[in-house]
Amino acid sequence: MVERLSSEALSSIIGDIYDCVLNSEGWADVMTRITKAIDAAYTTIALASTADNHGRFTAQSPWDPVQMRALQEDYDFDGIPGLKAAVVGDIDTPVTTLSHMSEAELQQTPFFQNWAKPQGLREACITKFVHTADRIGLMGCTTRASRGTISVEDQRFLALLSPHMRRASLIGDLLDQARVTASLYREALDYLAVPIVLTGSNGAILHANAAADQMFSVQGPILSRNGLLQAQNPVAARALLEAIASAAGADASLGCRGIGLPVSGPGQPPAVAYVLPLTEGTARAVFRPACAAVFVSTTTSSSPLPEAVLTTLFDLTPAEARVLLRIGSGLTASKTALSLGIGENTLKTHLNRIFAKTGTRRQADLVKLVSDISTPLAPAGSW
Repeated sequence: MVERLSSEALSSIIGDIYDCVLNSEGWADVMTRITKAIDAAYTTIALASTADNHGRFTAQSPWDPVQMRALQEDYDFDGIPGLKAAVVGDIDTPVTTLSHMSEAELQQTPFFQNWAKPQGLREACITKFVHTADRIGLMGCTTRASRGTISVEDQRFLALLSPHMRRASLIGDLLDQARVTASLYREALDYLAVPIVLTGSNGAILHANAAADQMFSVQGPILSRNGLLQAQNPVAARALLEAIASAAGADASLGCRGIGLPVSGPGQPPAVAYVLPLTEGTARAVFRPACAAVFVSTTTSSSPLPEAVLTTLFDLTPAEARVLLRIGSGLTASKTALSLGIGENTLKTHLNRIFAKTGTRRQADLVKLVSDISTPLAPAGSW
């Protein structure tokens, strides 16, 4: 069971996650730190293509390599208890094995009898930290039989780390790791195909590589206005500046902000931005005095799902995003509750939180809000 971590220890783990953008080999050390924090047996992480399950990267804390190979070769998607529930469940929501079956039921499965039990293992907790049209990312912590079940505190800790892993993994996926290392200097940015802009805390452009300058010259999808980085859609532009301002603080303060932020304008191909904090005392500090690096993608995961758009724009939970999508499309409260299979009291709770996070007061305001951001939502079609 994870004990309460100090803010310094938590920030240190999150900082190590972000340093993996420049050095993907660091993921193994991050998994080891998470394993110790949660008192697990081992922890794994993987980012894969949804088209062919081809791994973009994988890493794990130390564990028997023979057994890990057997896990990959002998057990499919349906053979690992809890895996399917995590994949189809909400992003940033840890799913424990014993939340979907009793321990007695788990112990009767071939997976437990033939693989987990002989190694002295008990249960797993799987967190989906990436789910886009072409990527899925999973982190799994597996515990020993000698410790208690995975606690609510353990799950909160993993849920807190999830959006930071999403940001780091998707930005790292954009970069050519053969040329990008922790010793990367500012001049090297110009040789990268992905547009990158280094900014101050207020969005002031301190450096833009050649690919970003090209976008500025054709007026999109990102813009340079009076020396400040902008997006064409007003809602996205505001969210981008808020994410950059948050990046100037502690790494942990960003949360979901600035992950896959839609920045394309009307009639333009889908494009999303990722905001990476450049914190003092980290490998990313080679880019200082800039406090944030903004990466723009027009290829990888460039059509975010509507729920993901609303999550990153307003820091909503997945459940809140589903409610906003339906209310914003004109459904009544009662029909929204019915379509989502929730009670009206639960819906009211979600609506109150949505109003607070979006700065609105009425359902009519939510309809206008969704209409105003129709361009970022358009790639996913009707909802």
